[in-house]
Amino acid sequence: MQRKYILPLLLLIQILLLKIIAFFPEFVERFYSNGLYVFISKISRVTLGKIPFSVGDIIYGIVIIYLLKSIWNARKKWRLEWKNNVLKVLSVLSVVYFLFHFLWAMNYYRQPLFEKMKIERDYTDADLLDFTKKLITKTNEIQRQITKNDSLKVVFPYSQEQVFAMNLNGYKILYNQYPFFEYTNPSIKKSLFSLPLTYMGFGGYLNPFTNEAQVNYLMPMYNSPTTSCHEMAHQMGFASESECNFIGFLASINNENLYFQYSGYSTALRYCLANWYARDEKILDQLLKTVHPGILKNYQESEDFWRQYDTFIDKGFHIFYDNFLKSNNQKDGMESYSKFVNLMVGYYKGKDL
Repeated sequence: MQRKYILPLLLLIQILLLKIIAFFPEFVERFYSNGLYVFISKISRVTLGKIPFSVGDIIYGIVIIYLLKSIWNARKKWRLEWKNNVLKVLSVLSVVYFLFHFLWAMNYYRQPLFEKMKIERDYTDADLLDFTKKLITKTNEIQRQITKNDSLKVVFPYSQEQVFAMNLNGYKILYNQYPFFEYTNPSIKKSLFSLPLTYMGFGGYLNPFTNEAQVNYLMPMYNSPTTSCHEMAHQMGFASESECNFIGFLASINNENLYFQYSGYSTALRYCLANWYARDEKILDQLLKTVHPGILKNYQESEDFWRQYDTFIDKGFHIFYDNFLKSNNQKDGMESYSKFVNLMVGYYKGKDL
């Protein structure tokens, strides 16, 4: 076989192997997520964590420029050499696909968190209503403690760098309850691509090749603790968006700082209210009357921020990312973000917030 066919063939083999691996989550959990990946992620974060800027973003920038240059240079000869060019593209994809899964993405195939934490997946409308009311009471309580006025929005007093450092408190407390949520060797960065991320509609992302947690520093700061804790959960090897939303929520509300607790509870409440918007708008209207106006002002702050960047770009990227998630063993796609309501309701059955 000619050398130029080897990597494209390996791409096909990798895809087939992953289809098989998807049937063995316990194997992935034991030998990759709690084995090989622990060492890979530690090396990446120790190596890059102290660097104050995002190495991964710079690498992405260089790659994008190189690809654009290559496409431009090949535009005239593409048709004449289409076969070799296709093989080159497939060879590059094969290498990137391998590195993507070896360095992080095998975690898509690990044991689900609801099994690991013995959480019931199903819940009734009554369960959701009971949980939402508890969440409203708790969020109202913290908002009042911070502002001393039900009608004032919470103004976050910390910088992004302070948030990154203070997040460790929540994870340390969470680790005492659940040792598999251990977080060490921080590598959390303000993304150099925060403006493009905003147009794409994302609050952050994990670079799977450098294991740096990237946070969009342009979004309203009260969202920052939960968003950055979400990305830190990805660093620990949790790939599911719903699971990382849930872990980010737990890390935020377990933090000793009231502002971090508010970030977690208000984010969770917003997801529950959105769930009621889809289920029963009459109940939603009744619930909204019990939410402090100050909390609704924070929600409006977020709404206003994202609306000003609302273009066809974010819709296009959401469609792309939806399909990306579905191709990586996340059958709910973008809807998986809101599926963490299932985890919250199940986790808090019979418990107080």
